[in-house]
Amino acid sequence: MEKTSIQYNIMNMLSSPSLNKRDIVSILKMDTREGMDALQSLAMEVKQERVNRIVYFRGLIEFSNQCRKNCFYCGLRKANKGVNRFRLSEEEILKAADFAHENRYGSLVLQSGEDQSEDFTDFVCRVVKQIKSRYDLGITLSCGEQSEETYHRFFESGAHRYLLRIETASPDLYEKWHPEDGKHRFVTRLNCLKSLKEIGFQVGSGSMVGVPYQTYEDIAGDILFLRDMRVDMMGIGPFIEHSATPFYRSEAYSIRQEERLGLTLRMIAILRILLKDVNIASTTAMQVLDKFGREKGLLFGANVIMPNLTPLIHRKDYLLYEDKPCLNEDASQCNNCLEARIASVGETIGYGEWGDPLHFFRRTKTS
Repeated sequence: MEKTSIQYNIMNMLSSPSLNKRDIVSILKMDTREGMDALQSLAMEVKQERVNRIVYFRGLIEFSNQCRKNCFYCGLRKANKGVNRFRLSEEEILKAADFAHENRYGSLVLQSGEDQSEDFTDFVCRVVKQIKSRYDLGITLSCGEQSEETYHRFFESGAHRYLLRIETASPDLYEKWHPEDGKHRFVTRLNCLKSLKEIGFQVGSGSMVGVPYQTYEDIAGDILFLRDMRVDMMGIGPFIEHSATPFYRSEAYSIRQEERLGLTLRMIAILRILLKDVNIASTTAMQVLDKFGREKGLLFGANVIMPNLTPLIHRKDYLLYEDKPCLNEDASQCNNCLEARIASVGETIGYGEWGDPLHFFRRTKTS
């Protein structure tokens, strides 16, 4: 199909060696139907050519909400005394892994708050080894900032992917989103991402859309950061407030809530067009703003979905944001629902496949 003038303009900007924030902002602001259609069409063309229309499942196990951090935007922040803190037992995690194996999920994501204790590290390593001894499942960890030694231990235990969102590529914005307590430093986050790459992980990062103080220029900076950092996997989601955080009903928003979903979709599309063979998650937060939010994410270039395998009894205790969907659906119900949703938009589920990002193999071959 012949490209429209808008599509040519988008492609010319994104393929230019001199791509800059101003160019990206102009694309991010294409919120008309014509602009959205142009971006969607280009993103899906690249997706079809480079990663195919296959959706990879990552069974999500939220195994601990204990966190040492106090991020101003997160419901799990340490200062939130209203949270019932928990850590799943090894048996509970293995039961969730059993479900993933039986239902032919290729991979798991083990996610937690940030805990740097030796006990936590030992626990994670032990669980990963047990899962790997039972099943041929790919394992992604998302446990925040850790020491390089701990990352090495995680890798040697059998985890081969790690998710650590940069949240924002702006050091100034990073400071505004976190307390000055010595535990929240932009350079530390950056160094962790570098360590993960050096160790050999497939590295995932990403950012939020619509957080207080954030501008379109900041989001453009996030896109350039993800390109230049050469990360393999991305998680982009709209910011959803939590009432037990300092950012609840903040007056510092420059991006309104009604803008966030469309802006997130345009960001996903730009990343697909620009980075081509990375894995991009269609995040659960998108479903908060639109009941078809995750499907729309797939139609703008995303290719990963994370069905929730966390035991029902603990899901309400793992709320980074409020109005989180699927709190009362068990893993089987969630699985059936997602199968129908994905089929409805013409995508195929890559059952039994790890679905490693092709970008990782290209990056490591040329680095």
